[in-house]
Amino acid sequence: MQPLDFCNLDCSCVSVTLGGPACSPLSCPVLHGTFLHRLATMAPWLGSLRGDCRTLLISLFLICCLLPPGAQGQEFPLRVEPQNPVVPAGRSLLVNCSTDCTHPEPITLETTLFKEPVSNVLGWVAFQLSNVTGDSKVLCSGFCNGFQMTGSSDITVYWFLERVELAPLSPWQPVGLNPTLRCQVSGGAPRTHLSVLLLCGEEELSRQAVGEPPEVTTTVLAGKDHHGANFSCRSRRPQGLGLFQNSSAPRQLRTFVLPVTPPRLVVPRFLEVGMSWPLYCTLDELFPASEAQVQLALADQILNTSVSSQGDILMATVTASPEQEGAGEVVCNVTLGGESRETRKNLTIYSFWRPNTNLSGTIMNPREPRVPEGTTVNVTCGAGARVQVSLNGIRAVAPGQLAQLQLNATERDDRRSFFCNATLEVNGVILRRNRSIQLRVLDGPNIDPAKCPQHLTWKDRTIHVLQCQARGNPDPQLQCLQESSGFQVPDGIPFHVRLIYTSTYCCREASSQGTHTLTEVMNVQDRNSLVVTIVMGVLAILGLVTVTAALVYVFWMQKRGDIYHVNQGRTWLPLPSKQLDEALGEEPS
Repeated sequence: MQPLDFCNLDCSCVSVTLGGPACSPLSCPVLHGTFLHRLATMAPWLGSLRGDCRTLLISLFLICCLLPPGAQGQEFPLRVEPQNPVVPAGRSLLVNCSTDCTHPEPITLETTLFKEPVSNVLGWVAFQLSNVTGDSKVLCSGFCNGFQMTGSSDITVYWFLERVELAPLSPWQPVGLNPTLRCQVSGGAPRTHLSVLLLCGEEELSRQAVGEPPEVTTTVLAGKDHHGANFSCRSRRPQGLGLFQNSSAPRQLRTFVLPVTPPRLVVPRFLEVGMSWPLYCTLDELFPASEAQVQLALADQILNTSVSSQGDILMATVTASPEQEGAGEVVCNVTLGGESRETRKNLTIYSFWRPNTNLSGTIMNPREPRVPEGTTVNVTCGAGARVQVSLNGIRAVAPGQLAQLQLNATERDDRRSFFCNATLEVNGVILRRNRSIQLRVLDGPNIDPAKCPQHLTWKDRTIHVLQCQARGNPDPQLQCLQESSGFQVPDGIPFHVRLIYTSTYCCREASSQGTHTLTEVMNVQDRNSLVVTIVMGVLAILGLVTVTAALVYVFWMQKRGDIYHVNQGRTWLPLPSKQLDEALGEEPS
């Protein structure tokens, strides 16, 4: 009969299954199998006992087995390493069982996992556990000095998250609001060891454990600095298992500021058909201004808009060229972040062409009206419907009708201008247009005798100008040729006169309207004859003066030589001459 060593029984099932010695024999399937089989082998006489006695005896065996090591007199602990590890599912794990006992009995490892001894030395045994797919408990047992040593470790299997995804963000977020970031996960165990990070770029916003439902959320105060920022979430492995992994795809956040004030629209009150005019639309305090969309429309027609931005100011410019008159509306629409601001303004599109002036008659060139002298000319002025016109101050009868006048073209009408004035009232504003035209009257060439004398007398070697100006329209060509030699005298240009110019000249002017001829006689005198005449005149005058002076002197000398008689009785008195007394007596007369 074998001795009963109750405490040498394998109680690993109790520790593995229930996590401690406080278990019931009936709750461990291994106990009914392995344990009872070993107990029956050591004590075959148990089979002859009655059921109640056998149950009591087995309970005593279990109490002995499940007593703590100290109660059994365990002196040296049996260490299990690593203690309570957390490993990824499907991985292998190296478990060490060691003791400080100097003469330990063989150490064994009890586990439900596949095990393989790796090393076995005195007081130390290593086992390799393979394909760890679920949570379990391993038990190391051995004997030291007749006492049993045990040690255990709980293995927790970690399942990585299968999916980490950041929920889509709204395409645009107004600045100042708090959008919620939602990170959704699936799979992974145990959840108590899982944590998720919410990131803005690489900046950590929040770190939370994954619970139920499997979603992690946080809020962000949207600001201008968040525009274009990338947000993501990332799962974190349990401590000691390495770096982060399983990151979600980034989501970009776009923030915006759209003021409540409408855009400023600058348009004219009136716009003329066929004319181009710039339209302006601006909006301030806009962010980001470069990503805003602007649409300008005129009378339900989208215009090709040029958009620019500077800081938070948006500017849009377009050139409008309406094709139909009437009441129109300009619309400026600014869209950003799915929101819009709009401004509308009315304008009047009108048609006001430049007035048309027409001269009817025998007109040879419409661009430069020319009529022969004596032609009857009708002048008309018009500018379309609703336009009031006047011609040289003469108003038309009613708006839309022509203003006209008639004349018989004479030489005095050459280069006469006709002024056509047009006025149009648009919404109480008077618009004006003017146009003028000049009439040329064609007449034949003619030389004015007053400006072109037929007899000319000039001195030799002097400078003169022949002023034979020709009149006519078109301007005639004038030539003055010497009849004898055909020598041409310049007309209207200063020239030196010579004796050889003395002759008769034929001055002929010609144009498309005819010819005119005038005869001119030129007499050139020698300059020396004048000098001689002057000298002779001077000498004659000098001779005359000399003769006169001589005669006066002779006459005076004769008066002084006369006969005098001496009066002796009166010697003291002067003796005047008789002739002198007579002369003196005659002097008063």
